[in-house]
Amino acid sequence: MIISRALTFLTAFIETLDETIRLHKPDSGLSRIQKGWLTFCIMGILITNSVCQAKFERASLGRYSSAALSWMFRHSGIPWELLLVMSVKVILRRFGITKGILVIDDTGKKRSKNTVKISFVHKFKDKDGGFIMG
Repeated sequence: MIISRALTFLTAFIETLDETIRLHKPDSGLSRIQKGWLTFCIMGILITNSVCQAKFERASLGRYSSAALSWMFRHSGIPWELLLVMSVKVILRRFGITKGILVIDDTGKKRSKNTVKISFVHKFKDKDGGFIMG
């Protein structure tokens, strides 16, 4: 399990995503480094089947450190507020989808009982009994 080169379809997706972001907001495009980082992260998700920087580091055979990935996530200047919306637009346009309803729902996902370091967490009554944080 080695991440060495980006898959062609992924590179094309990131380029199309950048063009879409630039059309929507011309001063908020992605730099070459940001494109490379996003490509690497998506490759990591596809290969490791998780969203874990330590697994990405191992899959890249140390080419990218977990600390560097974390730093890029926090300080990269990527227009996060546009990224999800424009990604969905790119996918809908690519597959010719013109009608439908898009819903993001994670209400059934269990959370930890120890959420000291996560802000804005509230206690929920679990259907199966007890309480969960979410």
